[in-house]
Amino acid sequence: MATAAIDLAAPDRPQLARLLLYLLLGFSAGLPFYMFSTVLALRLTEHGVGLVVIGFFAWVTLLPTFKFLWAPLLDRYDVPGFARFWGKRRGWIMLSQLGIFFSLVAMGLSSGDHSLPLTALFAVLLAFWTTTLEVAADAWRIELAPTQDQQGPIVAANLWGYRTAMVAAGSVSLIVADMAGWTAAYLLIAMAAFLPFPVLAAMRPEVGGVRSRWPALAIGCVTSAAILLVTALATAAVGAIALGLAEKAGINAKTNVTPTVLAICLLPFIAMALALPKIRRAPADAPIRRSAAIGPYVEIFWRYSYGALAILAFVSLYRMGDVLALTLSKPLVKSIGYTLTQIGIADGAVALISSMAGVALGGWLVTRWPQGWTLAVGALLAAIGNWGFVWLAHQSPSEAVLYAATAADQFGNGIAGAVFVVYLSMLVNPRYPGAQYAFLSGFAFLLPRLLAGASGSIQERIGYDGFFLLSGGLSLAAVFFLPLLARIRPRASEDEAA
Repeated sequence: MATAAIDLAAPDRPQLARLLLYLLLGFSAGLPFYMFSTVLALRLTEHGVGLVVIGFFAWVTLLPTFKFLWAPLLDRYDVPGFARFWGKRRGWIMLSQLGIFFSLVAMGLSSGDHSLPLTALFAVLLAFWTTTLEVAADAWRIELAPTQDQQGPIVAANLWGYRTAMVAAGSVSLIVADMAGWTAAYLLIAMAAFLPFPVLAAMRPEVGGVRSRWPALAIGCVTSAAILLVTALATAAVGAIALGLAEKAGINAKTNVTPTVLAICLLPFIAMALALPKIRRAPADAPIRRSAAIGPYVEIFWRYSYGALAILAFVSLYRMGDVLALTLSKPLVKSIGYTLTQIGIADGAVALISSMAGVALGGWLVTRWPQGWTLAVGALLAAIGNWGFVWLAHQSPSEAVLYAATAADQFGNGIAGAVFVVYLSMLVNPRYPGAQYAFLSGFAFLLPRLLAGASGSIQERIGYDGFFLLSGGLSLAAVFFLPLLARIRPRASEDEAA
């Protein structure tokens, strides 16, 4: 298994080595995230793109929601060349980092946004490779730390790296963009995102792997180049078809997409409810349970039965405020009169310290408090962070006010993120760590990111105050599911029962 792929993560190594490893992996995954979400929204705002269209760009963040579609491929297949020396997990991570680097460079070279479809293409590719990196790292983490006590410190380290990278990307890129332009900002982040690649390449080989480092690296790079090219062409073709269909359907910047989005959000719940009776009755040798493609996902519903619907409803609401606020918080702050440099400083030291403090407290709480209490505290503090933007909107522009609102938002999201990752990890069957965590974490953001795409339309109807009051209230509403979740018990598989 990939557990032995990086010797620093082997079970006989000190816990500190594992924490440092996942700090690095979190940094690798977090650095690009703001560049296709918050930073991109600010960039489009500066180029005169309307809020409704910026809301449409928020659908790029939907891609991680569907990572379960390709997550089984990462468990089944190796990256030629890389895997021979560094193993399955590192092979996928190294390929993903190459994809992240070239996507960031492409976004930098097209930073004028003269062609919005081209901007969207490169943003989608960046989101895809960032997500692929997370899938490989998450599967490995669950294999290394199967219990809640073990998960807490590793999740905290991973999120420290992830949030440190996001804050660094958001802060530094905005300051550089203010001084030297968007192209320089994206190229700088591209170089920073590539730094973990040589670190991984310099590590020792997987146990039982070949000892020829340089031939494996050369083959891996050539293979990766081909994979990146095919992925880009396929994404461009799908995008062209999607834009053509949208144009024929009459969808444009003036279209009210909110009712359609809400209807789409209900479809997964309806489909799962209809399929549950058949899944509950399926024996161990049933094709839907043995299938390599859908078996890991069917097992979740077989194990939790109708309780799975309550679990999925809960996880869909829990991070709602964070996702919705991410879409319009920076356009709100910019509209008040703050400069890119001021926003960048707020997203730097202030956000970093607050976020890391929240993650640390969340990681500590999951080792001390019952799960329900930690989830409730996380939801409450995340909601308060969202409502802080309402307060910010009614204050005269002041760096102290901006710093206070940013600190409250990042601290709440840090706690909520840490306890939520541990909760999702505990739902996973250790037999299918990669696929099931990809499904659960992806589904958790399906509803929020669908609604985020309609955030511009929602804001036009209820204003910034109404929007942020709503987003915080939706996150807090998840607390009402906790008494029900406490009564849900998974049933044992046939092997466990025997």
